[in-house]
Amino acid sequence: MEPQHLITVKAALQEKRMPLYRKIMRWSWRLIIGGVAAMIILFLSINFTAIPSFRELEDPASAVASEVLANNGEVLGRFFIENRVPVAYEDMNPHLVSSLIATEDERFREHCGIDARAVARVMFRTILMADQSSGGGSTITQQLAKMLYSDRDFEGMNSFQKFGKLVYMKLREWITAVKLERAYTKEEIISMYLNQFNFINNAYGVHAASEVYFSKDQSKLKIQEAALLVGMLQNPSYFNPNRHPDRAVRRRWIVLSQMRRNEVITEAQYDSLKVLPLGINFKPVTFTDDKAPYLCDYLEKYVSKLLEQPESRRPDGSKYNLYRDGLRIYTTIDPAFQRHAEEAMQAQMKKSQARFFQVWKGRDPWKYKSGDATDEEIRGRLDALWSLIRRGDRFQNLWPKYMDEVAEKVQKRLAFELRDIDVERMLREEKKAGSIRLEVTPTQSVAYRKMMDSKEWPEIKAQYKGLRSAVQKLYDTPVKMKVFTWGNQKLEKDTVMTPMDSLRYHRMFLQTGMLAVDPTNSEIKAWVGGVNFKYFQYDHIMSQRQVGSTFKPFVYATAIAQQHISPCFEVYDQPVTIPGRFMNFQHVTDWTPKNSTGTYSGARLNLKEALKNSVNSVSAALMKQLGDTEPVRGLCNNMGIDSVRQPNGRYFIPPGSPSICLGAADLTVMQMTGAYSAFANNGMYGMPFVIKKVEDRNGRVLYRSILEEKAAIPAKPNWVMLEMLRYNVKGAPGVNTLKSDVGGKTGTTNDYTDAWFMGITPRLVVGTWVGGEDRWIRFLSLSDGQGARLARPIFADFINRLEKDPKSGYDFNARFVRPPGDLGIETNCAAYESTLGAPGDEEDFSPDIYNDELDETGKPKPKKSGESFGDEEN
Repeated sequence: MEPQHLITVKAALQEKRMPLYRKIMRWSWRLIIGGVAAMIILFLSINFTAIPSFRELEDPASAVASEVLANNGEVLGRFFIENRVPVAYEDMNPHLVSSLIATEDERFREHCGIDARAVARVMFRTILMADQSSGGGSTITQQLAKMLYSDRDFEGMNSFQKFGKLVYMKLREWITAVKLERAYTKEEIISMYLNQFNFINNAYGVHAASEVYFSKDQSKLKIQEAALLVGMLQNPSYFNPNRHPDRAVRRRWIVLSQMRRNEVITEAQYDSLKVLPLGINFKPVTFTDDKAPYLCDYLEKYVSKLLEQPESRRPDGSKYNLYRDGLRIYTTIDPAFQRHAEEAMQAQMKKSQARFFQVWKGRDPWKYKSGDATDEEIRGRLDALWSLIRRGDRFQNLWPKYMDEVAEKVQKRLAFELRDIDVERMLREEKKAGSIRLEVTPTQSVAYRKMMDSKEWPEIKAQYKGLRSAVQKLYDTPVKMKVFTWGNQKLEKDTVMTPMDSLRYHRMFLQTGMLAVDPTNSEIKAWVGGVNFKYFQYDHIMSQRQVGSTFKPFVYATAIAQQHISPCFEVYDQPVTIPGRFMNFQHVTDWTPKNSTGTYSGARLNLKEALKNSVNSVSAALMKQLGDTEPVRGLCNNMGIDSVRQPNGRYFIPPGSPSICLGAADLTVMQMTGAYSAFANNGMYGMPFVIKKVEDRNGRVLYRSILEEKAAIPAKPNWVMLEMLRYNVKGAPGVNTLKSDVGGKTGTTNDYTDAWFMGITPRLVVGTWVGGEDRWIRFLSLSDGQGARLARPIFADFINRLEKDPKSGYDFNARFVRPPGDLGIETNCAAYESTLGAPGDEEDFSPDIYNDELDETGKPKPKKSGESFGDEEN
């Protein structure tokens, strides 16, 4: 028995602590009641506000295509889920139904949307005991409910936020599942689930999946085939039988095992079915081209990003679906302009390609040496060919067979996802230490070193060597195929050749990028990104290529605007050297550019003749006189060519380098066309745009373009530059017969890799580039590869077609308008020369040997007598 004093002390302590106990109890009850109340409020909130309509589940065909519309309302293209055919439950293959229930939801017929036993199992075994093999807790109905939501994005969230969102999503999923169970029968839920699921490779629903993976109707699927499709439901990309057959086999085993466990199939059936091959007969779905396929491809990416923005979402904050929500994308494209642009491109490119094949007959562009080409450059070309092979389906389909096993070892032991580019880099690094230093991050470099020192590295090399041999064998085996050709209206032909020969054959086709912009409002009227979208998907409107002499007008315009230099100002055609670090230039060594012919005439040339004939020495003299690249870069920045450093660390126009005066800058057709539009628009620049607005199916505007113009160059200096561009094309074949008021500039880069023509009229500015996908796919002479031969005829034919089509709406009577008042710069060369002293004996020199516009023999075209500069009477 305790002493009385201890009992008294305990009682006193208990009495003292009693208020604290009562406080703890009060707060505990408050937290419990508050938590329950919060859950009820959250439950009610989700129940009444966050559950979407089930209409799309009931009728997958209710998804409406989004349309791309021309400026006259004509449909240019559509974005939609095409390859889906809903299957009613009574028509559903019974093997699909039985394997689905056995694998995904054994008690599907018993629960009301939530499987309490499965949830308890997940809570106890997966969460508390960390047993990842215990399976998931989602029922088929819950998985169907998930398909109604597209907000499973946790990017930028911390752990607490992720947990909160997961709880919210799980509650919403449960509520939705219960509502689905009340609204539909079990059979309807199964039918909706299998019709909605995306089996990838453009196979939406089991009907399309059966056709894509087995080339048969779903009703004819065998047990093991149905098991494979049901196995893909867990993760279609990971268990893609076309790319990862070993994974697909293992997943099929699990499905068959569940079917045996649930007595859907017998033990004997299981033993016989599990050893069968996958039996894949892959048949990918193809689509017809849209009326402006390159534009539609661009818009698909652009609008998808646009729909991510908060201001372009639904009122409830959810994202629109480009392929289901019936959006209307209104563009500036004129169908007549688009049609004429494509026809002009095809007519000229057909001729150019015939000449190209003639020039390269008996030669191999990947091994051909010319000029100062080095052995390292030749190796680079062959490496580029191997890179193309690695991106192809044949390589990707063989990768799992040879590399998946060792890649999984690397993933488990080194936590690194092995790719072909990683193996290629490590092989190069092993052969020559430091060779990949500039193309990898420090983190990648450490990971590569750790892998190369690991016990898996010899296996990686051996397996990759086997992969290369297998791929090479495939690429050297002739097969039947279709290839692109200019030889018929279908633009393709049946033939037999090796995949390697097919790859080389298609890479030898010249490509083009052509953009037409109305300079008065910056609307894009025609968009031609290549010669044929079916065979060549890369869009050359956005590809960066060296611009050559088409950049020179920016240099001339800068000198005219800032130094008020007259186009009649004369400069000697002689070597011009800009010393290293001269004035504000940043180049280190002396720079002395050559003319395209490699010679100098010594003649005294005015600027208009020098620009027309693309005399490099005169451009260099102007650049030296400016003393800095920043004035030119500043003008280009005003004309839409960003002068700041880009995210990749590079500049569009390198600062401090005088060689930009000759076009040593890689720019896009979009950038160049936008910049030249300022010349045609009285010196005002507006960024070219192709989307007027985007609406949802109810007419709600999600996006609208707003034209913003700014002064790029003062109107009077701009007029002087415009006159020089008009003078450039006087007498040019094809252009000289046009009714339009035309100006322009050709451009040809080193080794004739890129051919350009920038053409301007008062109502249309057209940028045209022609060249190869690879820079060694080129002509071998200036007479064949110059911009005047390859690009300018496309422009001339395009404008000619518009002029002859009265329905096109193109105004060929429009004329450039001279700004009022005195220009302040003399453009009448006769008046300008009268103020100078008598010329010396420089008249004895011929000024036309540097012309980049040569005749068919490669000789300079003779200058026509009586040519004057612009409308000098003005």
